[in-house]
Amino acid sequence: MAGDTGMAGKVALLLWAQTLGLAGWCPLSPAGAQTTQLLVEPPWLPAVLWERVTLTCQGSGTAGATTWYRDGQRWGQQGRDHVTVTESGTYRCARPGSGFSPPVTASDDWLVLQVPARALLEGDTVTLRCRGWWNNAVTRVSFYHEGKELRVLRDGTELSLLPLQLKHSGRYSCKGRVEYRGWKESAPVTVTVQVPVANATITPGPPAHRVRAGDPVSLRCSVQVGSAPVTFTWLHNGQEVAWGPLLELGNVSVGHSGTYQCVATNQLGQDGHRVFQALSPVLALEVTPGSSWLTAVAVNVGRTLLFLLLLLAVIGGCHWWHRRGG
Repeated sequence: MAGDTGMAGKVALLLWAQTLGLAGWCPLSPAGAQTTQLLVEPPWLPAVLWERVTLTCQGSGTAGATTWYRDGQRWGQQGRDHVTVTESGTYRCARPGSGFSPPVTASDDWLVLQVPARALLEGDTVTLRCRGWWNNAVTRVSFYHEGKELRVLRDGTELSLLPLQLKHSGRYSCKGRVEYRGWKESAPVTVTVQVPVANATITPGPPAHRVRAGDPVSLRCSVQVGSAPVTFTWLHNGQEVAWGPLLELGNVSVGHSGTYQCVATNQLGQDGHRVFQALSPVLALEVTPGSSWLTAVAVNVGRTLLFLLLLLAVIGGCHWWHRRGG
């Protein structure tokens, strides 16, 4: 009985150690960390200086840790999370824990083509607007995509793209006659059509995967569609255990058994507030006791015992023969 109790204690200790190992097989990485965002108000890009333009920096840490940059150089608006822009240029902000924001351009040109400062998703309706300096009237506006003329408007100054498709991505510009200033052409702006993540899958595929204890196991998560950056979170029995597209379990133990899913996420848009997720099907991993190493040991022990039995039989037979002869 005492021997059984000691063996049970050893088994419990082994399972406890396996559980600790399972919880720490792959520490959470910075892949899911917050990124710095730069919000612009009014929400149009590029911003125009004849409107009151406010930039707001969002990221980890406090507002006092914000560093501002204009045209690549440190700008004298440090320690504030929002500023008012009065000069043309390209602006960025940075926070210690989340890095640099995407750039925002402020323009004071005679003619400016603006695009909404938000995530432009496949299927949306997006309007581009061609504007004259200080809202001077603009006539006979032509819109261009990658240098090719799309449309000419005698009176209108806006171009609608609907429904938005991946083919609409690219560089756009406009040309028109600005009141009192003559013919002008805008600087190009870039339209990037983004796609939410969808159809997350796990390899090897669900519904079940069976292995022996001690075997190496790796799981990979992928998505069929989704604009970068895409982050991956792994769930074991519904609990988060790791980040990244590849989950290395190493030489598995019985404690690795259970259900696995991955969650694919992409965070789209200038403000980063449009977050999309795709959950993979469930993979049931079953780890059976006994590895190939243990099997080999068992086979070798069995062969050794069989050899010993045969040896004892030979010795016994010889002993019997000599006694009979005597």
